[in-house]
Amino acid sequence: MKVTVVGAGNVGATCADVLAHREIANEVVLVDIKPNFAEGKALDIWQTAPINLYDTRTIGSTDDYSKTADSEVVVITSGLPRKPGMSRDDLIATNAGIVKTVTENVIKYSPNAKIIVVSNPLDVMTYCAYLTAKVDSSKVFGMAGILDTARYRAFLAEALNCSPKDIQAVLMGGHGDTMVPLPRYTTVGGIPVTELIAEDKLNAIVERTKTGGGEIVNLLGTSAWYAPGAAAAQMVEAVVRDQKRIFPCCVWLQGEYGLKDIYLGVPVVLGKNGVEKIIELKLNDAEKALLDSSAKAVKEVMNVLDKMNNAVSA
Repeated sequence: MKVTVVGAGNVGATCADVLAHREIANEVVLVDIKPNFAEGKALDIWQTAPINLYDTRTIGSTDDYSKTADSEVVVITSGLPRKPGMSRDDLIATNAGIVKTVTENVIKYSPNAKIIVVSNPLDVMTYCAYLTAKVDSSKVFGMAGILDTARYRAFLAEALNCSPKDIQAVLMGGHGDTMVPLPRYTTVGGIPVTELIAEDKLNAIVERTKTGGGEIVNLLGTSAWYAPGAAAAQMVEAVVRDQKRIFPCCVWLQGEYGLKDIYLGVPVVLGKNGVEKIIELKLNDAEKALLDSSAKAVKEVMNVLDKMNNAVSA
């Protein structure tokens, strides 16, 4: 069983490290375009195996995708990270070119792989990978909702002084400031969160969640990596071990929630076949309005990519 992570930067290396430590695959291949970078990261991770007592072998490769052949899952983290003052949308032109090239190489050597996209801007980069891969949409999906709900749950755990293990939450929409946290579907040990925290405090946490990525960028000068890497690894595990986990993921909608031809975050069942089911929640009018607004923002960025592609093919 082989899993590939493309991009050996902070997010990719963290994802590979988590996959190895948890023995989710026999072999984890780390690929990067920078000479010797992936090899060095993979070797460093492998040398923790005797310390942390695991068997997964990590292998690095400089732009040689033949080593990724027959991967069960491929995680794409390639692309430029955000800098302070830069929106995810600013990254579209450069990162779309990178994701397109990576996807072509992935499909060449692993035509049946499930592809998890982490590159930003997340929703449109997942769309870019889907257009390039030319495979069923159930095999191409993006990591956003797991990271966003993790931030939401972490903030709630702080505010409630409770274990984050007991908090369950659903979050929908685009990955960014228009995301749609759903307090009505948030519970703490089975108790609705609205019974445990004041409305104004909950609203403040929701707003902090929406800008959670930007908060990290402002503190570090670059994008987060521990939580995104771990979130991507959790998705890989759900697929490889056929866990049928219910996660919010960025997926191709064809009429669900009244939305069509768009990649957007909604709850799904993840298993060995990738996205095995899209779950349609019963949203109230206010929640549906927020989701529609988020979808509109994502669609605008998708249209930018479509225009770029049309210009190239013209």
